[in-house]
Amino acid sequence: MLKKFQISILGSSAATPTSLRHTTAQVLHFHNKLFLLDCAEGTQMQIRRFKLPIMKFDHIFISHLHGDHYLGLPGLLFSYHLLGRDKDIHIYSPPGLKEIIEVQFRISGLKPVFNIIYHELKKAREIIYEDRYLTVETMEMEHRLPTFGFFFREKLLEKNIKKESIVQYDIPVEKIPEIKKGEDFVTPDGKVIPNSRITISPSRPRSYAFCGDTAYTEKFLDQIKGADLLYHEATFLNDKAAIAREKSHSTTVEAATLAKKAGVKKLLLGHYSARYKEMAEFTKEAREVFPNTIIAEEGDIVKVGENASPA
Repeated sequence: MLKKFQISILGSSAATPTSLRHTTAQVLHFHNKLFLLDCAEGTQMQIRRFKLPIMKFDHIFISHLHGDHYLGLPGLLFSYHLLGRDKDIHIYSPPGLKEIIEVQFRISGLKPVFNIIYHELKKAREIIYEDRYLTVETMEMEHRLPTFGFFFREKLLEKNIKKESIVQYDIPVEKIPEIKKGEDFVTPDGKVIPNSRITISPSRPRSYAFCGDTAYTEKFLDQIKGADLLYHEATFLNDKAAIAREKSHSTTVEAATLAKKAGVKKLLLGHYSARYKEMAEFTKEAREVFPNTIIAEEGDIVKVGENASPA
């Protein structure tokens, strides 16, 4: 059975919130863990609104230090203190965020009752998080401040051995680890039992690329080749390409072009300029280049991998 791997959209607006959209924040739900990707103003209210377990976030990833990507973090940390959180929390960001948070704590006279562990991001293609099932590595964006994307990659698991095969071939316990790694089983009388007969292959590893604010760049193109789901900002429609370049942002067509070149399976657009009220044109423009495109709308749940579409 596939482990849960999905994205919840909390905010999709660029720069400023609107009456319809909050600024950037997403929740990645993998198996039994929740990861917060950016934490804009109002994020904790969105977490409550969509009934996500607010105390389960142990790892928060901040792409860069423009306010529409982190201004909700101080409030969230203050709330954690008031709620009596005692678990460590890990925050991954470019340099400077620790100073911002600690100044606010110092001026307000607050000493959190939990530990905050800061991980400063300084280079791309670095694995910054790893557990038994998942790795997270940085991607280099093209923006006005040091900005990182995050590539979540599921690990290839070992094969599962068929329980009936253990009985049928009287497989010793000490042989099971090597069989799970792909070895054939040799019976005491020398008969070779092919690995494929006695094991079940694991599911194909899935991956999610979260691209924070960026102008069009192919710096990380080979890194995300074949990703199941690519989130890429599309601040502007294509007729505003000159403004996008000036502000180090991307258009619908540029995001779709990158998705096509990378051979990803699905493209998720977000970070729309507040000037836009209707999103239909975003989908239309992007699909002319990359048909398998959807747009991020608040409250959407997007599955990573098979049937990666809004739930």
